[in-house]
Amino acid sequence: MKLQIKNIVPIIKAKWFGNDDTTIIDSISIDSRSLQNDANTLFFAISGPNHDGHLYIEELIRKGVLHFVVTTIPEGLADKANFLFVDNTLDAFQKFAAFYRSQFEFPVIGITGSNGKTIIKEWLNFLLSPDFNIIRSPKSYNSQVGVPLSILGINEKHNLGIFEAGISQTHEMEKLQKIIQPTIGILSNIGSAHDEGFSSVAEKIKEKLKLFINVNVLILQKNKTINAFINPKIKVFSWCSDDKSADVYITKKNTDELTELHVTYREDTFPIRIPFQDQASVENAIHCMMVMLYFGYNHEIIQTRMAQLYPVEMRLKLKNGINNCTIIDDSYSSDFQSLKIALDFLENQKHQKKKTLILSDIFQSGLSNDELYSQVSQLIISNKITRVIGIGETISQYKNKFINSITFKDVAEFSKAFDNLNFENETILIKGARDFHFEEIVSMLEEKTHETVLEINLNAISHNLNFFKSKLKPKTKMMVMVKAFGYGNGGFEIAKLLEHHKVDYLGVAFADEGISLKNAGIKVPIMVLNPETTSFSAIIQHHLEPEIYSVKGLKAFLKIADQKKLKHFPIHIKIDTGMHRLGFEEENLSDLIQILKGNETVQIKSILSHMATSDDLKHDAFAKEQIALFEKLSSRLMNELNIKPIRHILNTSGITNYGEAQYEMVRLGIGLYGISNDYEEQKELQIVGTLKSVISQIRTIDAGESVGYGRRFMASHTTKIATIPIGYADGISRSWGNSLGYVVINGKPAKIVGSVCMDMLMVDVTEIDCKEGNTVIIFGENPTVNFMAKQLNTIPYEILTSISQRVKRVFFRE
Repeated sequence: MKLQIKNIVPIIKAKWFGNDDTTIIDSISIDSRSLQNDANTLFFAISGPNHDGHLYIEELIRKGVLHFVVTTIPEGLADKANFLFVDNTLDAFQKFAAFYRSQFEFPVIGITGSNGKTIIKEWLNFLLSPDFNIIRSPKSYNSQVGVPLSILGINEKHNLGIFEAGISQTHEMEKLQKIIQPTIGILSNIGSAHDEGFSSVAEKIKEKLKLFINVNVLILQKNKTINAFINPKIKVFSWCSDDKSADVYITKKNTDELTELHVTYREDTFPIRIPFQDQASVENAIHCMMVMLYFGYNHEIIQTRMAQLYPVEMRLKLKNGINNCTIIDDSYSSDFQSLKIALDFLENQKHQKKKTLILSDIFQSGLSNDELYSQVSQLIISNKITRVIGIGETISQYKNKFINSITFKDVAEFSKAFDNLNFENETILIKGARDFHFEEIVSMLEEKTHETVLEINLNAISHNLNFFKSKLKPKTKMMVMVKAFGYGNGGFEIAKLLEHHKVDYLGVAFADEGISLKNAGIKVPIMVLNPETTSFSAIIQHHLEPEIYSVKGLKAFLKIADQKKLKHFPIHIKIDTGMHRLGFEEENLSDLIQILKGNETVQIKSILSHMATSDDLKHDAFAKEQIALFEKLSSRLMNELNIKPIRHILNTSGITNYGEAQYEMVRLGIGLYGISNDYEEQKELQIVGTLKSVISQIRTIDAGESVGYGRRFMASHTTKIATIPIGYADGISRSWGNSLGYVVINGKPAKIVGSVCMDMLMVDVTEIDCKEGNTVIIFGENPTVNFMAKQLNTIPYEILTSISQRVKRVFFRE
């Protein structure tokens, strides 16, 4: 892409303000964090209800970005850059992507449906890549922003596109259709996902079908309900397993771990074997087979390639590595677009300054190898990668394009040299095509822990944060609590994400939590809510901000601050309005005022209090008394000290139930992690943490035999028992055993039998088809943390914060 500013203006219907409209633009960006932004980047300042790209413009100008699409020019910057003024930056971004798509003429497959879009896309890429140069959506980029980003990866060497489109409400698909402009359509299915955005199933079907208004063919499973809404002018290529009038008739049977399909097409029947048995995977595979039939592939090729289908990993995972390394696992794909995404993720989540990239040969770029590896080299330079380890015969030929690089022809050769590569104190991005089996490299570098993991969904954290932001007035600030190891979910990784979202403060309980975050590079102001007097020197040294809640504590802090000759050091004054835990009471205010009046050593950044009953409307009167007392006492402090600090009293439940008391800031805690005690609100939040383990062993016991300590479970009939390697040392309450609690295996609940042991628990899998090594869900979507807390007569906080740090945390982004 090379366009002058003056050529872009009419495409997006903009007004230009600047000094030079002949500048060449060769890249588009919407991410201010990307190190790939440069002087030839056009930055679209996309704004939404809880995000405003205009806030990053001044910072980007300092970094050398000089061209912006905006709805308003930030004050004082009018003469500092080129500005393209539009009514709506997202709309302009989509217009530009639609224009760019129109410059290319080749088959484009557009996929939509409630589930399976990404898997179908990835499998089609695998099945068709021997014969096409394919451009496809990276990861799950199927949104109003993700689709245009995907389209902008097209180049003149591509001859097939595969893009997915996801919608959550009406009037979205027509925009995506103009951007993708598919010539071949696939409707995967219509399920319950995003039902809340549509008034009926009919409305949802109509909206999804808008993607296909101009396709040459629409591929789908034959369905009378859906067929009623399809425009009769659209050519349909259908399949079905119970209606022989479909274009392709399919019967199936399971054999071992495979599914054998018998496919009848044009009076010819042939078998296909696929290495899956679950219904969703089978349907996704059939949609892929239909595309191959439409393209005219012979039976032998279809049979051979379909038998090689594989599970699709759609997530970037962040893991702990050996020797204080951090691993970013993206070991199942290697294409140029997803490399750019992974490098941005590396920069945003790096724990150490040293950054290593382990990269395989890159396939399907559409570029010659010379062009491709020159561009990869520029990406690596712009992302300030410290060391490059290339694996593959092709990348080895271009070793000299990379600074501080070493290459190997395959993983086996890398393994032999592993001990001499000295991995320590670095963040390592592992990015490889599936054929290279980079999971072996991940295994070598990953810190060895047991098979129980807590998976943390960073997308869900962003969603929940934005949900609560939507409840705030435009100028209300937000502090987010990351104390107690991020409520058990992880500290630094979540703090880094919150820093990107420009939260105003982070809150921790003790100084060591804040020091750890500061040492890891977090720059957001951090408030220490329960500082001990012995930590005041460390708080000052690491530029943390203490909560002061007593005259004794204030005097102790002032003594140390005076010794260090500090001026206006930020502190936060806590007043007790009824919690009776920490804080200045009304009778202490005179002493507090007397000490602080005229004092220049410290600056009161905020006045706060804590609500005791904001989550229980039965105590509404008491909550309002707290708010009234806070207003009275904080106002007195402000008036007598002549200050205008930030004030905050609302926690997560307070944000929901007492929005009138937002003051200048609120404190978001458990809600960030997807937990609410409000039924309607809980439906809006996304689950952040999923605790998983595996089946270690399966045994069958006879009637009368027992399981576990104390023989607390006695079998009344022949029973199949699975042992799971997680116990009370990992944070699972012993009370959750003895048939009260359950886990989920292959979608079915399995009761916990006998006592929960220190390192394991046992479950009844008599009625469940499972085997050793199968995944076990301890909590997540089912059972939820809320459900467990209710059954155990406790609160979700206790469930989450009890998960031991010996349980590996794996952070991922969809």
